[in-house]
Amino acid sequence: MRRLRRPRIDTGEVSDRWQPRLYLRLIVLGLLVAWAIGFILENRTQVHVHFVLGTARVSLVWVILLVLGVGLIGGILLAQLERRRRRRSNQAPEH
Repeated sequence: MRRLRRPRIDTGEVSDRWQPRLYLRLIVLGLLVAWAIGFILENRTQVHVHFVLGTARVSLVWVILLVLGVGLIGGILLAQLERRRRRRSNQAPEH
């Protein structure tokens, strides 16, 4: 009777398959998704937003995301304006 042996594992191949960066990214992605779900669930209450000509009733999470978006766009535009001012002042001919 012949005994069956397990095939030998090439340890070089196993170490090539272990990708710690990939697993770290997957863990971080999973944590971010869990945080986003918790953020949405905690901020789903309805709030009144008063404008000059009217009032709207929206979920708090949408107000937070809208303010975040406006802030990001405003920051990018201000940075571009400052960059343009610096470039113009450096190009000005000296007397």
